Amino acid sequence: MAINKSFRIILLLLTLLGSRFSSWAQADQIEHIWYNEEKTGKIQVYKGTDNKFYGKIIWLKEPDRDGKPKTDINNPDEKRRNEPELGLVVLTGFVKDGEHGYQDGKIYDPKNGKTYSCKMTINGNKLDVRGYVGFSLFGRTTKWTRAD
Repeated sequence: MAINKSFRIILLLLTLLGSRFSSWAQADQIEHIWYNEEKTGKIQVYKGTDNKFYGKIIWLKEPDRDGKPKTDINNPDEKRRNEPELGLVVLTGFVKDGEHGYQDGKIYDPKNGKTYSCKMTINGNKLDVRGYVGFSLFGRTTKWTRAD
């Protein structure tokens, strides 16, 4: 009887580990590192614990300003203006929409300190990122390129 219980515990552990490893292997097509349109920055897109997608700046072509690391000087929250741009989360809360789309997210632009509604669409090795206010009809699309 003790062997049967031990066997069940081992089987349960193997099942849990197997499902964990398979989830690592099944990264979503958007989970990559992307160059912004100007190729002045790289953004790593990843899935959060809430199953939504996020993106943070992991590389800047010019990481310094006046000899010091760039900070988020245009942030509307004065307390956050000393936070470094490297590591800054600029994409938040995206949910998958169909085979190639992601919607209901926000994009933060550290150049002007504004946050916009956003949707993204994968087109091969390109990512169309559309930021907008109100309706997506009134917005701007930039094309990001896979960097990895």
